[in-house]
Amino acid sequence: MNILNPRAYVAIIALSLLLVIPLVAGSPFLYHIFVLLCSFAALATAWNIVGGFAGQLSLGHAVFYGIGSYAAVLLMLKFQISPWIGMLVGAVISTIVSVLISYPCFRLRGPFFALATIAVLEVVRLLAIHQTGLTGGAGGLAPPLNIGLKWMMFREKWVYLVIAFGFLLLSLAVSWRIVHSRLGYYLVAVREREDAARAVGVNAVRAKLAAVMVSAFLTSLVGSFQAMYLTFIDPSSAFSLELSIQIAMFALIGGLGTVFGPLVGTVLVLPIAELARGWLSDFGNGFHGLVYGIVLVVVVLTIPKGLVGRFGAPFMRWVDRLPGSRSASEHSADTGQASASAPAPAPAAASAKISAPKGSEPEVILQATQLNLYFGGLHATNNVSIELCQGEILGVIGPNGAGKTTVFNQLSGFLRPNSGDIKVRLLNGQWVHPGTPEEFARAGIGRTFQIAQPFADLTVLENIMLGAFLNTSAPAEAARQARRVAELTDLSPMLDMRARNLTVGGMKRLEMARALATQPRVLLLDEVLAGLNPADVARAIGIIRRVRDSGVSVLMIEHIMQAVMQLSDRVVVINSGSVLCEGTPVEVVSDPRVIEAYLGKDYAHHT
Repeated sequence: MNILNPRAYVAIIALSLLLVIPLVAGSPFLYHIFVLLCSFAALATAWNIVGGFAGQLSLGHAVFYGIGSYAAVLLMLKFQISPWIGMLVGAVISTIVSVLISYPCFRLRGPFFALATIAVLEVVRLLAIHQTGLTGGAGGLAPPLNIGLKWMMFREKWVYLVIAFGFLLLSLAVSWRIVHSRLGYYLVAVREREDAARAVGVNAVRAKLAAVMVSAFLTSLVGSFQAMYLTFIDPSSAFSLELSIQIAMFALIGGLGTVFGPLVGTVLVLPIAELARGWLSDFGNGFHGLVYGIVLVVVVLTIPKGLVGRFGAPFMRWVDRLPGSRSASEHSADTGQASASAPAPAPAAASAKISAPKGSEPEVILQATQLNLYFGGLHATNNVSIELCQGEILGVIGPNGAGKTTVFNQLSGFLRPNSGDIKVRLLNGQWVHPGTPEEFARAGIGRTFQIAQPFADLTVLENIMLGAFLNTSAPAEAARQARRVAELTDLSPMLDMRARNLTVGGMKRLEMARALATQPRVLLLDEVLAGLNPADVARAIGIIRRVRDSGVSVLMIEHIMQAVMQLSDRVVVINSGSVLCEGTPVEVVSDPRVIEAYLGKDYAHHT
């Protein structure tokens, strides 16, 4: 990062105040306030990786804080091991425990995940209370007062402040790195729309586990430091539900899912509460809880996105006007944006164009054989077999409720058939049998959804980048690939627009672009023309043809018969969960069975 950039030097100046103010004042109490401020800001930043970026509301996060505290103190008491080493041991243990706790809990959604984490925290707290021989029980433990750097104990308060500040910088740096990496994009996608994320190859469980592991590691480090700073630990404070809620509240007030939001929330609330408690002494016992509650209620009611979420963008626009602001060309270089004067890139799929040799039979690249799926007593899919060839557009039609989307979801891994087989031919000619949506995406199957599922808080460019991340981990390269796909799907003028602001037609094209960015061999389109006006329908038809011409085969479910007739090389008709017939568009529309399925027996007899 260029420190002459206003965003960089403003951040450096703001952070340096956390050191400068107490050093200039020289007050022991003020030192204590700023040590707590840095520690709690680091804890809130670490929690935000799980609760903000990944959207997993963990209210038992103090379990990692407690493990770090007890690991450092016990290793010091039992084996005379330096807490610097003990904190790393505790962090590793916390990381392992985070996987053991989170993996089964990720099956839970909404408040149930939060309740499960609280339950785990309470179990660990009770275990610590009853293991008196190891943890000292409810009486707690006090590390020996060995002064020196080795034992992380000092007479001067400023040393503790420097260490706490270091942990804060570490948490912020890790958080910033995640936001600007593929993992950060994946976490946002999983938080907003997990099914759409899986459709572009995101392993949702793996992404959330990575976030929990990093968060637990950082939380444990700060817990070890706090134990040495406070020189006492006990189960009620180390494994405290109040602590878990407190650090989550700081992140919520500052702004969930932002890098500096947890720090801003901590700076706003903690000093006021601690100063009030110090000034009021015993008379103000519990007053800090009142302060937390009042601020939380005010923020939730007035600025639900938090301080940074509400005021961050205007503030950054002001910062960008300060001396040293980057030029447009520098900004483009950093974000991977193409220069306005650069030539228009070729469509993304053009480089992968594949055509069958002249005179040869078309190569089958997707094959479903005798698919059967039951929902209780309902036979939803009955011996359905479908083949898609290279360079083909295959239309799938049928009355409402015929089972088209059920078949479609099996072909993309979102439903697993009770019997039957689905296989995909890779570029090297090898057949694979994917099972999950992520495996289908990696095998070259891209899909859209019947109801568009954009990642609303991301820009059009960032939405398409999520598909491109399947083949690259570099954001700049993902952005370049996204721009090529945007050119193919007529989205180039809208790259900086938030997805939520697109029209229905724009959202449908965005879904196509996101799927195409994965560089698929097969594109599954689920009623991509539904709800569009005639102009958007005509545009979408042109895009689908360009996609096919670029070498991507298309299987489309559609109700607009005019479009199906124009686009399809072959048509498959599904009715009551079974394949009714298949053939060329002309053959299908003149088949009496199709007429009967759509219009009824009487009409079929009259014809």
